[in-house]
Amino acid sequence: MATVSHTEPAAPVALRELLVELGDLKRVRSAGRQGSIAERLFAQGWSALTGGAAPETVALDITAKALAAARLCDLDAAFLAAAGLEAGQASDVLVAGLDAVAGAVDPDLRERLRAGLREPAALPAGPVPGFVGALAQQPRAGVTCPGKPRILLEPPENHAEHCLVVAVYGVLLSPFYRADPTTVFLAAMAHHFHNAAMPDAGFTGEMLLGDHLWPIVGRCSEWALDELDPPLRDSVRAARLVLPDDATAEGRAFHAADSIDRVLQIAQHLRAATLTMDTVLGEMELVHDGPVKAFQDRVLTDMRIP
Repeated sequence: MATVSHTEPAAPVALRELLVELGDLKRVRSAGRQGSIAERLFAQGWSALTGGAAPETVALDITAKALAAARLCDLDAAFLAAAGLEAGQASDVLVAGLDAVAGAVDPDLRERLRAGLREPAALPAGPVPGFVGALAQQPRAGVTCPGKPRILLEPPENHAEHCLVVAVYGVLLSPFYRADPTTVFLAAMAHHFHNAAMPDAGFTGEMLLGDHLWPIVGRCSEWALDELDPPLRDSVRAARLVLPDDATAEGRAFHAADSIDRVLQIAQHLRAATLTMDTVLGEMELVHDGPVKAFQDRVLTDMRIP
């Protein structure tokens, strides 16, 4: 078994800003669409998988859509087509969205993702398993530690959103660890199967369950796995074998993605709490250049805003 040197980087810092931005897909919603972008991509991914699409194709398709959505949000292929753009024009927009954020992505992977937006795969729409909706309704626990009251940060993410973002992170991190991105994607999409039935009481609740924890987790996970037909069930079960440890490249890619998402989720709340008007009006140009900017600036000054 290959050993990991503790003198080498454990993760690719060049991807940090992209991962921060992708995490916001848990929080972007649009009129007429149920749930966040992350929640909907989670459902799309499982529908394609149950429909018989190759897991590798689904992993690349969902990751490419997530990257494009980082800046375009719900200006996706379906909307662009409905708004009158031809297929080539829509692809140009989506690739531009991906290119705006993907500079640090492994070049070979980036080209495969771009190609997927240029010529999108015709993914079949299979039935959406029941665990997908259950995970979307199951809130994450927040910050918990045995012996201490939990810290709840509203609004909470749900388990579908977490699984999707970890899956996308896992694909993007896989080249760094020389891991198979498809295995990492499937493992991440399925790593909270137990929470489709098991409420999330966090680390604190798990410790209080004691010896009952793993039998309950195993039983609840099997309920979700039973919703899948072979050979997909077998593929997902095999991918989940990387979850217990970091002994494999795929395990390392998954656990890196999982820990990054868990901490960035909390960092997002802290970032919002410390946001300043200097950032909003200066760096982010909330009142942006245009024919009425000078007037708007005078209005804000005379109204003593901020």
